[in-house]
Amino acid sequence: MTTKSPSRKQVIISMRKYNRNKFIEDSNNHVTNLNRALKNIKSDILINFIRKEYSGITIITNKSVLALDLQTIENYIKNANSIKAKGVKIS
Repeated sequence: MTTKSPSRKQVIISMRKYNRNKFIEDSNNHVTNLNRALKNIKSDILINFIRKEYSGITIITNKSVLALDLQTIENYIKNANSIKAKGVKIS
């Protein structure tokens, strides 16, 4: 799910508590790797930071996310070594 407001853009990813905690532990590396993956597809989207929420994580970006960008983020998260992909849901 993506939301848009004047000052921030968000990608909301629901995942279980175990996955959320494991992903946040290494969030600095995930921000760097996600930005690199987006740059590789020639996107002008940048990940500013990742925030832990009750039902998952929220990724804050500099612009609204397009479908290809969202697919790239989804593929990265589902292939991250620290989490179990079965418990991740990106809408």
